[in-house]
Amino acid sequence: MLTLGIETSCDETSVSVTEGRNVLSNIVSSSVHLHKKYGGVVPEIASRFHVEYILEVLDKALKSSGKRLKDIELIAVTNGPGLVGALLTGVSLAKSLSLSLRVPMIGVNHLLSHLYSAFLSDGELPDFPFIGLVVSGGHTALFYCRDSYKQKLLSQTQDDAVGEAFDKVAKILGLGYPGGPVVERMAKLSKDRERVKLPKTFLGVNSLDFSFSGIKTAVLYYVRASKNKDDEAADICHSFQETVIDELVDKTMRAAEMHKVKNIVVGGGVAANTRLREKFTDAARFSGGVKVYFPERRYCMDNAAMVGVLGEELYKRGQRSDLYLSAEPNLEVVNA
Repeated sequence: MLTLGIETSCDETSVSVTEGRNVLSNIVSSSVHLHKKYGGVVPEIASRFHVEYILEVLDKALKSSGKRLKDIELIAVTNGPGLVGALLTGVSLAKSLSLSLRVPMIGVNHLLSHLYSAFLSDGELPDFPFIGLVVSGGHTALFYCRDSYKQKLLSQTQDDAVGEAFDKVAKILGLGYPGGPVVERMAKLSKDRERVKLPKTFLGVNSLDFSFSGIKTAVLYYVRASKNKDDEAADICHSFQETVIDELVDKTMRAAEMHKVKNIVVGGGVAANTRLREKFTDAARFSGGVKVYFPERRYCMDNAAMVGVLGEELYKRGQRSDLYLSAEPNLEVVNA
């Protein structure tokens, strides 16, 4: 099917045209530059950006794909979780297009679309079932995925998302926003990787949940006590990054062992982190047959292609949405 994907859950305005797993176009316009001085996403600014640019992005996506609106057979749109004002822009566009074009529409869960972005690769694709880890600025969650339409939430963060923790540590160190890329770059510059010791969170012997507020606070206290935080910034970034990635890897590998699953998929913006990919790859190498799959880096960040591809798959599986589809900031996965 020729599917129009729409993604407006946070600060990226994205529209795509896909056909099966073939991405004909995937246009992304980000408002990140407007949020830099605030050190994080401001919902009102993100919402206004979507309203201002969504039709321009739609036009570019159609032109880039060589298709016209009348060619579209399905509308797939992110309807949660995310910022409610931002989601409303995409859902409203999807409804108007569905009604005017008289084509079906389907709402797509943002977190599951991040996992499905691994299926946009031209290389080896993951097999079901798999353990799915979503790591982004707003979410950190583990899923047991039986199929594209059957998932079970295993665990999630109890406080900050891992991407949010990266942003806050960067802000504490005065490194700018967004924090993920700059912390990763600084970590590579560390000359004394044993100087800074940061605590790991313990939530129980069998817990798969995550917590990153403690390490963020530990960084804050360390910086306040430091006489020269600028000289130690790279070492702090290295210790922070190693500690949080170890927690992600350890609990994901444990989930795979508990559910006797040999495939792991890691999606979301933090999945672009090179060190995270290295540590997952190393862990899989010594695990006795576990394979780890990542999306191409261009599909790690919020984008409409992953929404369109998953939306078409769900539609073919019999799922439908109507014009009562709502924007749900705390949308849960219910297909256990």
